Amino acid sequence: MGSDKKIGFFEKYLTLWVLICIVVGILVGKIAGTSIHVLSDMNIFDVNIPVSILVWLMIYPMMVQIDFTSVKKAGTKPKGLVLTVIINWLVKPFTMAFFAWVFFDQLYAAYINPEEAKDYIAGAILLGAAPCTAMVFVWSYLTDGDPAYTLIQVSVNDLIILVAFIPIVGLLLGVTNVEVPYNTLATSIVTFVVIPLVAGVVTRLWLIKMKGEEWFSKVFLKNLKPVSILALLTTLVLLFAFKGQSIIDNPFLVLLIAIPLIIQTYFIFFIAWGIGKFIKLPHATCSPAAMIGASNFFELAVAVAIALFGIDSGAALVTVVGVLIEVPVMLSLVKFSNRYKY
Repeated sequence: MGSDKKIGFFEKYLTLWVLICIVVGILVGKIAGTSIHVLSDMNIFDVNIPVSILVWLMIYPMMVQIDFTSVKKAGTKPKGLVLTVIINWLVKPFTMAFFAWVFFDQLYAAYINPEEAKDYIAGAILLGAAPCTAMVFVWSYLTDGDPAYTLIQVSVNDLIILVAFIPIVGLLLGVTNVEVPYNTLATSIVTFVVIPLVAGVVTRLWLIKMKGEEWFSKVFLKNLKPVSILALLTTLVLLFAFKGQSIIDNPFLVLLIAIPLIIQTYFIFFIAWGIGKFIKLPHATCSPAAMIGASNFFELAVAVAIALFGIDSGAALVTVVGVLIEVPVMLSLVKFSNRYKY
């Protein structure tokens, strides 16, 4: 049963690790002072080199897990896949933009100036346009989802990201009056999605051919697994080294940012869950579909936010708050899914 299963050590305490990184980052920023900004100036084609290396270490371990040959099997059970695609690409980005606009531009007008609001909205849009590709395997496992079908859902989403991420982000940023740096956006998607995706596919095929699928799964992937989270946490230390003083000056800001992100997460989950139940999807297909929609590819969102707006920007801060709330909120949805299993 899903309730008897346990989340991995790193994943289970991800929120705690993020909180520790906030504290460490703020301390590093205070100790280093303005000298730490030397790192933020190490750019090539608008992409920060230290951050790019860390982001690569975040995303590559996820890409190498994806077996795109599974996409061929999608036609045998199309309903769950169609639900995933509709929720992730026709609903989620737009509801995220809407909630972000309502809260940051309207309800928070007394606390946040218009320029800051635009930055925060942009960060939320980047989260909304990046559906989950890695942690969803954990959520699927914990709710007795069909692992093979979850792989199909994730694989198709990864393919769609390649063609849909830039147009959707560009559209929504334009609607919210944020200037869209398309060159940087295109560079980011190539750097943080296309290249690690190709590297992951090549690595997977080569290692399976040389060592066999069992060695690849039980040895290589097992040893690679912690790299992604450690790289993410290191990135967060850097981010809060730059942004830490503004957090100290206004800790209420993190709470303000978290509220619309949490509302969006629950909203998308229950929309997907309700539709899946209405069209009579089996639980093992419906639950992962709802989990993919609710959670985010936050590694990509963090990377693109930093590339587009800078590591000390409000947009980057929003994506980090997304990481902060991800695990506790998703675990609450895991409990709901297991309790109302049908």
